[in-house]
Amino acid sequence: MKTNLFTLVFVLLGMSNTFAQIAGDWKGKLDVQGTVLELIFHISQTPDGISATLDIPMQGASGLPLSPATFENNTLSVSLEQAGMKYSGTLEGGKISGTFSQGGMDLPLVLEKTTITKPGDPSLVSSPEDIDALIALDKGDFAYQVKDYFAKPVTSGFQLSPNGKYLLYREKDAANKRHVMIKEVGTGNVMRAIEEQDELIRGTGWVNDDRLIYVMDEGGNENYHLFAINIDGTNSIDLTPFDGVQASILNMLKEQKDFIIVQMNKDNKQVFEPYKVNINTGELEKLFTNDDPANAIVGYDFDKEGTLRGYAKMLNGTQTEYYYKAAGAQDFVKKHTGRWDDSFSIVSFNYASDNKDEAYVISNLTSDRARIVLYDLNENKEIREIFAHDQFDADLISLSRKRNWEVDYVGFEGEKVEIKPVSETFKKIYANLEKQFSGYEFRVVGKTDEEDQLLIIVQSDKLYGKYYHYDTASGKSTLLVDLMPQLKEADMAEVRPIQFISRDGLTIHGYITLPKAAVDGQKVPLIVNPHGGPQGVRDSWGFNPETQLFASRGYATLQVNFRVSGGYGKEFLRAGFKQVGRKAMDDVEDGIQYAIEQGWVDKDNIAIYGGSHGGYAVLRGLTKTPELYKAGVDYVGVSNIFTLMSSIPEYWKPYKDMLYEIWYNLDDEKEAAIATEVSPIFHIDKIKAPLFVVQGANDPRVKIAEADQIVQALREKGVDVPYMVKYDEGHGFAKEENQIQFYKAMMGFFGKHLH
Repeated sequence: MKTNLFTLVFVLLGMSNTFAQIAGDWKGKLDVQGTVLELIFHISQTPDGISATLDIPMQGASGLPLSPATFENNTLSVSLEQAGMKYSGTLEGGKISGTFSQGGMDLPLVLEKTTITKPGDPSLVSSPEDIDALIALDKGDFAYQVKDYFAKPVTSGFQLSPNGKYLLYREKDAANKRHVMIKEVGTGNVMRAIEEQDELIRGTGWVNDDRLIYVMDEGGNENYHLFAINIDGTNSIDLTPFDGVQASILNMLKEQKDFIIVQMNKDNKQVFEPYKVNINTGELEKLFTNDDPANAIVGYDFDKEGTLRGYAKMLNGTQTEYYYKAAGAQDFVKKHTGRWDDSFSIVSFNYASDNKDEAYVISNLTSDRARIVLYDLNENKEIREIFAHDQFDADLISLSRKRNWEVDYVGFEGEKVEIKPVSETFKKIYANLEKQFSGYEFRVVGKTDEEDQLLIIVQSDKLYGKYYHYDTASGKSTLLVDLMPQLKEADMAEVRPIQFISRDGLTIHGYITLPKAAVDGQKVPLIVNPHGGPQGVRDSWGFNPETQLFASRGYATLQVNFRVSGGYGKEFLRAGFKQVGRKAMDDVEDGIQYAIEQGWVDKDNIAIYGGSHGGYAVLRGLTKTPELYKAGVDYVGVSNIFTLMSSIPEYWKPYKDMLYEIWYNLDDEKEAAIATEVSPIFHIDKIKAPLFVVQGANDPRVKIAEADQIVQALREKGVDVPYMVKYDEGHGFAKEENQIQFYKAMMGFFGKHLH
């Protein structure tokens, strides 16, 4: 009996020791037809054996559960059944050597033990149980749940093919993957062009009638790759297959259907250069060299033939020079020098004119508000003004390629977007749409090359959106989809434009979303929501899932377009320079006072929530006027201006002087002192209100250290700080399940701290 017992003990100890050998992180590289994929297996010991998960960083995939997972006779066997993947390897000499099988391929894969560390300090992150407890605090008899506002539409993102034969759209499956579908308009037949897998497809569109382009990064790191694929899902090519490089589209070249122009920071991470790309083969041709990061080219102007006609260049960090090559000329000539915040943007060359140097330009070089002008780039002079507004930047213009490039409409965004039809053709279309969609905002979001079919989206403050197919010959609109049919307009809250005078005399615009109780005269809790940026960004009228969710819980939401916001002229923009955290916050506080004076809100029940710069504004608000707020939610926000500036992405470095001008010059002793004054991390002793901090671990703009340091400092002080981190997200959450969990937790947090 003793012998058998001792034998059993030694067997169990031997098993434990073997499992300990296999437990840990194992990394290997898989060569799949010339593409090298790094795979990371995480193996843990369990009472019954082992469990395992898989990360594929290049695809942004992490934590994929591998089941079954076994380790017997020194052989590791794992499977990912839904992907048809298996791996079997033998542990020997500190390595696991074996075979990876998927899709009929058997590939060798050697794994070596490694140590994988998560970004930031994982010990600070709230446990799943703590987040669930927070979510449980969102109690009430609500007509709508969080998922009703933030579940992605089942179908969305409609786009007409150039010939009008096909309709591209995104379709969500039961696992929340949003695949790219192609519908043949004539027959109704549907096929899947692109299957979304672990990494999100960030954007997609038509290049020509047969070929699509789509965009992906890795887990929110913003190093975007551009891919091309046939509409039947064949011949998928990574057009920009370079690690650590960010790519974007400059021109689609409709006159050359097999080519596009992209820009990448491939040769120098700090600057972007233009390339002509063959979408069928991936062949690249560099079109211009940008080799001076200290005075980097920051904008390229190509004509419809793909010829580089002009470029804007940074000078000494805060000025720009514009260079132009006249039609028929050999060299680029400097045309003007201005400040970085002077706008001079070519919308399109005037291809209807015999003068090849004419272009439609949005400019504020000679005015405060941006104007739309016809400009002679060679003579460097304005030909005539097309459209301007005395209060807001005029920056909307649309041309008809089919009708010899005549102007269809111009417009601007004031309290709402306003369109002014110009061409006789569009006047008729617009008048017809006004009759059909009276009381709503509507806009053309797509058209065929023949301009006989249009895509229209119809929206309002209470309607998320409906897509319509519009036939220009008959004037008939056909509903394609109601994006959020679960949300009834009659139940949604009013978004009301507001205007007030700041304490130092500036006219400030904004919006307040009012739940029914506030409209009926009750004073309700208020959530203040400063926007991101901060420069050049603004809040707009329309449907906002966040503010509608807040209204469903009885909260009003205030959005202030404080000084430095865009759309109100360059002097209003400049009034906010070096006022981040100071007069910009004064504007927000003046907006709160305005809302209180209107009788809408309870002055003793105010919270503040925002993302990016808005997250900074949350932390600054809790330190600047701690008595004003009952609670705050900081979403990917800045806590320390010094660490923000020292950790910017490489491709922001040419703009560092510009950032210093907007924020503060940290090389100047006086301004560094101000930056210290307005950096929340140095004033945590003033924070009294509970704070919820939310961060994407892969954020390249506001690094996770910004969140970690504020959480750690406040917890040491005894402040209640739940902390949510998603390790598959970047600067803001893009995955549906992450968004929904975040908003559920935020509603529980506000439910706990606002009456």
